Amino acid sequence: ASLPVASMSELAAILGLSGPRLTLSEKTFFRDVNPWGFILFSRNVETPDQVRRLCRDLREVVGRDALIFVDQEGGRVQRLKAPHWRAYPPGATYARLYSDNQQTGIRAAFLGHRLIADDLRAVGISADCAPVLDLPQPGSDPIISDRALGDRTDQIVDLASAAMSGLMQGGVAPVIKHIPGHG
Repeated sequence: ASLPVASMSELAAILGLSGPRLTLSEKTFFRDVNPWGFILFSRNVETPDQVRRLCRDLREVVGRDALIFVDQEGGRVQRLKAPHWRAYPPGATYARLYSDNQQTGIRAAFLGHRLIADDLRAVGISADCAPVLDLPQPGSDPIISDRALGDRTDQIVDLASAAMSGLMQGGVAPVIKHIPGHG
């Protein structure tokens, strides 16, 4: 899938919205400011049909195939949740598999993110704020914890590359995070 190209009339911003449906004031605002893209949070997600309608409505308001983002890492950072969507493991699970057997960990990270891409594309979401590339450091903020793909740069690069490949093969743009990072 090709990504939309921003025109000069688009606001260079990614905007969120208040709930699971566009309000009249949001429709008017988004039409006027024409943001480059949108991001969905838990407050915007109820069922697959509802998310599909919301993505369609967001694109209709701006009159183009705008990117729609979500945080769907797996583990505790998952906006689309059961019972409507699969639960995915956190990055630490892929790191443990990688420690036991590098190829198994890489393949698992690829397949997990390929499945995430299927879930996202099925409802019209085109970009995933994943994978996490933070390298945990002693004394740093513990917010990353089990979200990390390991504690070695080479391991994180291997697993993140696999995760991004899985997303892209499924037609979803990956967005690496966190920059500058929590590690």
